[in-house]
Amino acid sequence: MKNGRKLWFVMLATSMLLTLFLSACGKGGSSEGSSSDPVTITYYTIDSPDRTFVEKLIPDFESKHPNIKVKVDKAPYEQFDSKLQANIAAKKSPDITSHFGYGGFMEYYNKGLLTDLTDIMKVDNFKASDYGIQDELMNIYKVDGKTYGIPSNNYVTLMLYNKDMFDKAGVSYPPSDYEDKSWTFDKMIEMAKKLTVVSDDITKTQYGVDFGWGELDMRPAYFGAKVYSDDAWTNGGKPSETYFGSPEAIAAYQKWIGLIWDQKVSPPPAFSKAVAGQFGDPFLSGKIGMSVVGSWSLASQKDFNFKVGVAAVPIGGNKDVRSVLYVDPLFVLKDSKHPKEAYEFIKYMLTTEVQEKSIELSGGTPPVNDNAKEKYYNSFEGVDPQVIKQVYEGANKYGVESYNHLISNYSQLNELLINEFQSVQNGDQKVEAALPGIQEKITKLLERLNK
Repeated sequence: MKNGRKLWFVMLATSMLLTLFLSACGKGGSSEGSSSDPVTITYYTIDSPDRTFVEKLIPDFESKHPNIKVKVDKAPYEQFDSKLQANIAAKKSPDITSHFGYGGFMEYYNKGLLTDLTDIMKVDNFKASDYGIQDELMNIYKVDGKTYGIPSNNYVTLMLYNKDMFDKAGVSYPPSDYEDKSWTFDKMIEMAKKLTVVSDDITKTQYGVDFGWGELDMRPAYFGAKVYSDDAWTNGGKPSETYFGSPEAIAAYQKWIGLIWDQKVSPPPAFSKAVAGQFGDPFLSGKIGMSVVGSWSLASQKDFNFKVGVAAVPIGGNKDVRSVLYVDPLFVLKDSKHPKEAYEFIKYMLTTEVQEKSIELSGGTPPVNDNAKEKYYNSFEGVDPQVIKQVYEGANKYGVESYNHLISNYSQLNELLINEFQSVQNGDQKVEAALPGIQEKITKLLERLNK
């Protein structure tokens, strides 16, 4: 009897171990759930065609990953950040997103919203080169050697120009070669003067250049001045000092504003607002000769009623900085219940095949994968792909990442700058008179935000 009871216990224990083993095998590689019960991850983006194209990729991804379902949640640009914060507060955090709104990488990082992907990538033996991603772009989203985002798109700053306007004025086209040392800011002004026609009749008025280089706090960098202390780039985007009121910053802003009120080759805000109201972008109106913009404007070239060219941004006061880079990463949020599955979807979005598909589906989103860039360069009818390639490579070589991705609490800082610079842009106040007050307000704002 005693031996029979012992045998019964051995059989019971063996049965329990077998059940546990089979249960563990059934879970596979999923963070949660089983192979017969797929998990659902949420991808949060802006509600615009150049972002929601991801919906068209989901069936292919799900067919290759039957244990993962993907749902897309979206919001208008203006509501993107507020909806994200509301969902996180309500314990409804999406799994994947990017800094598609006003806030940037450092803002998300400092609020503790991001998952450290380092260990997941190490176990997976992730290599950026396998996805055609340059190491310097990967480094943008690292803090203390840990990865919090993986680049997915690579926008740059470039110059678009109206070939018809140049031809009519008999002016030579601007160069696309970033190594052309003759292509300077002063040379651009010289060209712009030949293209500018100012008349009491707004229908006859046109301007030589619209210089939209980066956000307001970035303009001094183009001219060789800095407005943030160097520690901002190493301490989580919280500068200990700012220099908006320095002689160097004042001189830089004077050069930019001078295009409007001194050189009179750039459109005043009232003109831009009048023509943009009809066309959405002053350049689209055909009344701007050269436009320094983000490369997303290339996607609008099909809407131009004139021939368009692509050129390098001229040399300003900083020979090493000619372009603002807008490298959009994909993040896995800290509250994601399925970080491994979210990471799998990010990898899918980086493959050459999907990056090439994304160019067409989005209407011209620039890939981060170098192996897909040739397709991007060839996707703009009427524009020489070799010229686009030359401009893109030069812009990346002489580029600096957009400050809105790197400075903490950037949305509030940017709002202050936009409001305070209005009187300067409108010609109601001189740069040198406005900047000391702007500097004081920025100092107080950052003291409060960066406590």
